[in-house]
Amino acid sequence: MGLLDGKVAIVTGAGRGIGRGEAHELAREGAGVVVNEFDADAGRAVVDEISAAGGEAVLDTGDVSDPDAAAALVERAIATWGRLDALVNNAGILRDRTVAKMTPEEWDDVIRVHLRGHYAPTHAACAHWRAHGGPGRIVCTTSTSGLLGNFGQANYGAAKAGAAAFATIVAMEMARDGVTCNAIAPAARTRMTEGAYGPMPGRAGTGHDFDFWHPDNVAPLVAFLCSDAAGQISGKVFGIQGDAVELYQPWTSVAVIQNSGRRWTPDGIAERAHELFDASGIRPEIENMMARLRFTLAPRTQL
Repeated sequence: MGLLDGKVAIVTGAGRGIGRGEAHELAREGAGVVVNEFDADAGRAVVDEISAAGGEAVLDTGDVSDPDAAAALVERAIATWGRLDALVNNAGILRDRTVAKMTPEEWDDVIRVHLRGHYAPTHAACAHWRAHGGPGRIVCTTSTSGLLGNFGQANYGAAKAGAAAFATIVAMEMARDGVTCNAIAPAARTRMTEGAYGPMPGRAGTGHDFDFWHPDNVAPLVAFLCSDAAGQISGKVFGIQGDAVELYQPWTSVAVIQNSGRRWTPDGIAERAHELFDASGIRPEIENMMARLRFTLAPRTQL
C-alpha cells in the first residue's frame, strides 16, 4: 500500500526537474496525478512514464497563472477521478538579472508565473474544498533566494518570499475546512539552475552512488506533506535537498529598544541603534545570507 492510495493530486510544472520527480513519487505512492506542464511534449512524456510504471496520470497544458486555466485544471482532476486531495504548486521560471539591468518584462514574467501561478490553482482548489469539503493538502514552493536573498534574483526572490508568506496565510484561512498548506524550499540541480551551478548529474541513487543534488530527492517530502500522515502540519516552511530535511523559523524579533514612552527622534535612534545589533549579534553591514546555508550548491555566477 502507498501513502496516497486512492488520492488525487495536481502537480504544476511537472514536465521536468523537481516537478517531474514529484509527479512520479505521488503516483508511486498510489495517487492519480494531473501532470500540469505548459510544454505539452514534456508533460506527455511524464504521463507516459507514469502509466508505463503502472500509475495513473493525465496531462493538463494550461497556464497556471491564468485563473480560468487554473479552474479548468482543478476540474480536470475532478472529472477524471471524482475528487481532489492535493495540490503541489511547483511551476516556475528564472529571469536572473541585477535589478539595475532587469527589464519590466523580466520582473513581470517571474512574478506572474510564481505568484499568480500559486494563487490561481490554490484559489480554485480552496473554492472546491470549501464547497464540497476537505481534507485537502497544498504544497507551495519557495526558495532560499526568497528566504535569505540571493544576488541577481530580485524578481525570483521576491516571488519566492511571497510564496512562503502565501502558504502561511492560506494555512490560517483554510484550517477550518481541513486544508493544510505548507511550503518547501528545495535545492537541486535542474534545467533551471544548471547555467549557474553546472550540468545536471545522472539519476538519483542510494548508498555510495547517492547523488545529493538530484531533483528527485525533493519528492518524498512532498508526498508526505500531501498525505494524511501530515494532517497536523500546516503553515510551515521546510528545506529539502539530498537526504536532509530542514524546518525554517519565520521572521522573529530578536532585539528591541524603547524610548521611555516618548516619540523617537532621528538623533535618538542614531545614538542607540547599535544596541539592537549588540544584543542580537547581527552585523549592521550587508551580509551574504546564502553563506548561512547548511548545504549549498557550487557558488552562483554573479550577473
